[in-house]
Amino acid sequence: MKNICLFLILAILSTSCSFTAEQIFLIPVDTSTPAPTSTKTYTPVPTFTPLTPTLTFTMTPTLVGFKTTTSTPENTPTVAKTDTPLPTITLSTSTPTVQMDGFVSVLVSSNEFYKGIKCEPASVKFTVQVAESNQAAYVVLFVRFRSRNSGSISDWTSIDMQNIGAGTFVHELSSDEMKGNALFIDPWVEYQLVAVTANAREIGRTEIFKETLSMLACTSTPTPLATGVKP
Repeated sequence: MKNICLFLILAILSTSCSFTAEQIFLIPVDTSTPAPTSTKTYTPVPTFTPLTPTLTFTMTPTLVGFKTTTSTPENTPTVAKTDTPLPTITLSTSTPTVQMDGFVSVLVSSNEFYKGIKCEPASVKFTVQVAESNQAAYVVLFVRFRSRNSGSISDWTSIDMQNIGAGTFVHELSSDEMKGNALFIDPWVEYQLVAVTANAREIGRTEIFKETLSMLACTSTPTPLATGVKP
């Protein structure tokens, strides 16, 4: 019986030698979780792309020239073509400075011409150019007589000028196509020009030209007869 007890004690002692001191005495081992290490996530910095706005320009028209207020006209002639009717043109009265709104130039071949056809020059040529050459369909020339002495005037005569292209219009004026020709001897010839489109929209008007064009009386000089010859 003693042998058995001794054997058991030896067996227990031999087994206990294989354990460590920590296992024998059950010393707790530090199993604390290490402090977490902060992890930085790289966020790329956004790239700034400048926006270049598209500039929009609004053109403001510049007023060039002006139209004067139209007062009560001395006459109101009516202009019409045989194929396409033109609008009624109301003439404005004169102003100290002649304006040419809508016209580039107004040229007259001479500052005087003779009445009738016996003396030369018996006509005067008008050449005008409008500003809106692609819009102008008609240019109307208005002419009238004004007496140098009494200041009396004739009715206006309206004449459609010939379109020769590029916004240029011409007309050869003679006294026999003007109203009141028989009543005036050596008057002033006053004139005004009006330009309109095909749909009767006015795009140009000059003021009345006064005392710039004269009509002269044609006085024939008799040819002397030979001595002793009776007419």
